[in-house]
Amino acid sequence: MAKRDYYEVLGVEKNATDQQIKAAYKKLAIKYHPDRNPGNKEAEEKFKEAAEAYDVLRDPEKRQRYDQFGPEGVNGMGGFGGGQGFDMNDIFSAFGDIFGNGGFGGGFSGFGGFGGGQQRARKPVFRGRDQRMRVQLDLTEIVNGTTKKFKVKKDVVCEHCKGTGSADGKVETCSTCKGTGYVIRQQRSILGMMQSQSVCSTCNGEGTVIKNKCPYCHGEGIVAGETIEEINFPAGLQEGMVLTLEGKGGAGRHNGVNGDLQIIISEKPHPELVRDGNDLVYNLLLTIPQATLGCQIEVPTVDGKAKLTIEPGTQPGTVLRLRGKGIPAVQGYNRGKKGDELVNVSIYIPQTLTKDQKKAMEEFASSSEFQPNESMKSKIFSKFKAFFD
Repeated sequence: MAKRDYYEVLGVEKNATDQQIKAAYKKLAIKYHPDRNPGNKEAEEKFKEAAEAYDVLRDPEKRQRYDQFGPEGVNGMGGFGGGQGFDMNDIFSAFGDIFGNGGFGGGFSGFGGFGGGQQRARKPVFRGRDQRMRVQLDLTEIVNGTTKKFKVKKDVVCEHCKGTGSADGKVETCSTCKGTGYVIRQQRSILGMMQSQSVCSTCNGEGTVIKNKCPYCHGEGIVAGETIEEINFPAGLQEGMVLTLEGKGGAGRHNGVNGDLQIIISEKPHPELVRDGNDLVYNLLLTIPQATLGCQIEVPTVDGKAKLTIEPGTQPGTVLRLRGKGIPAVQGYNRGKKGDELVNVSIYIPQTLTKDQKKAMEEFASSSEFQPNESMKSKIFSKFKAFFD
């Protein structure tokens, strides 16, 4: 069955202002509200139809697409328009505020819900405080992962009253709300008598009161304390990452729900290796003879030392790669895969020379083989440029 035109549903022209659309919807919502038409399915459908029309026409983007493409233009845009499906509670949650404090205040809660039943307020469940702590890990711990134990200062359950807050373990039903945790009030409105409910101020919504409070926790059920927490740190963590341990935070009042423990990761700098994402970078300084003649050399890694072959004629700016010597990815599709260690080659140029060293260098400089040609200059420049890019 084809939907009626939304402008026709609300009884407004296509050039109607936002205020006119809002007023038209308010009028229809009052007329067809289920509490004014108990058991009337036709009125209920008209109430839903008006809400669907208002949901689209009150939103500039939805209204523009509706004017251009019709109901199909607002499909998939969320809300009620375009046949997305909704129920009465959705309507009241979304539009109850347009009636102000004197009409359907409180999201229509004054009408007692739907199907004739009064909605029951939920008793509060007290949640403990979240805890935060910063933990510094060195590079070895980050690469391999580690497990550590810490003392955590936080609220804990009172041992004397077992978290009840009562010295004798007894609680009494609240005489104000009769144990429901809320109180009901009636007031007159344009629709007649309305009922509203609010949290009981005597028991703060718990439905019970404590006459003989525990002297150790003063009736709260929690006291300041500390626990020993064993924390597992997976490999690959980075500076600033946060590990959230659910339920390891402070205890909640009156045997409520524990808060969370949040661990903020800090990296301890390594004396020789620098982290670059999941790769590690080591700056290798070679002497001129080592770079010219080639050599075998050891470079540091997270796990110790690794032997590296320097080919004869290695140029400054050359980057040598030790595969799998980096940091494992902690998340994503590459999770667990290790990065590499990149060895950046630099050449040490001495600032002072002995007479014999200077003479040897002058003889070396005079040979034609020492003079770099244009091809060599271009190759060296490209290596430096690629490294800095």
